[in-house]
Amino acid sequence: MNKEELQMLGFEIVAYSGDARSTLLSLLREVRKGKFDNIERALKDADENLKLAHNSQTKILAEEAAGKEMDIGFIFIHGQDHLMTTLLLRDLIQDFIELYQKNN
Repeated sequence: MNKEELQMLGFEIVAYSGDARSTLLSLLREVRKGKFDNIERALKDADENLKLAHNSQTKILAEEAAGKEMDIGFIFIHGQDHLMTTLLLRDLIQDFIELYQKNN
């Protein structure tokens, strides 16, 4: 996999993770207002984007595991950062949802 292909996968990871992050933060704003009717759909949407980001990441991991040299640049690292923070955000939002539901 060349540097340009790695960059494109990095951009994919950023885009999918960013979409998931936006969905999760919008959901949190709704839940804060006591609106709980959109939880399942929003979480499913976020999870789908996280899955797509993870699939892009897995392509690179498989290549490296196969012994191929990777010319990883900052774009890929940036994508990894987005993915990992959004995965953490997903877990935290789930906890916030449960807390808000208990208090309503």
